[in-house]
Amino acid sequence: MSETDDKKLDEQIEKINQTEADLLRAMEIQEQMKDFIATAGQPKPADEKTASEADVIEALKTVCDPEIMINVYDMGLIYNIEIRDNGDVFIAMTLTAPGCPVAGILPQQVADAVALVEGTGKVEVRIVWEPAWTMERLSDDARAMIELF
Repeated sequence: MSETDDKKLDEQIEKINQTEADLLRAMEIQEQMKDFIATAGQPKPADEKTASEADVIEALKTVCDPEIMINVYDMGLIYNIEIRDNGDVFIAMTLTAPGCPVAGILPQQVADAVALVEGTGKVEVRIVWEPAWTMERLSDDARAMIELF
């Protein structure tokens, strides 16, 4: 085997090792984020009208993934929105990948944005990993924006 072949083999082995390290790091981040919950807001006054789902969705659309500047709702990252009679809001959301660089801040940004909606109480955003996010979850608007890139 020539020196060039040895170098190519070493480079391939390094790429494999890096890929394995990336996967292990992503699995570790996913495990750490498994029970991640972001919270915001305060109890809603009893005499205040409870926010609608449409109002909450509008707030969600103000929070964008900073890497691609598409909002979390159109990205399909929001899996469930539950609004209780007392105004408390429970949101299940995911991330595009376990190693997502904004994993630590995006859920809190979602909670903070929804807490600003009149008629909301306490807001809880829980990270979920199942089902896994796929490109099929993108809204038509988000697909159009991605095609522009």
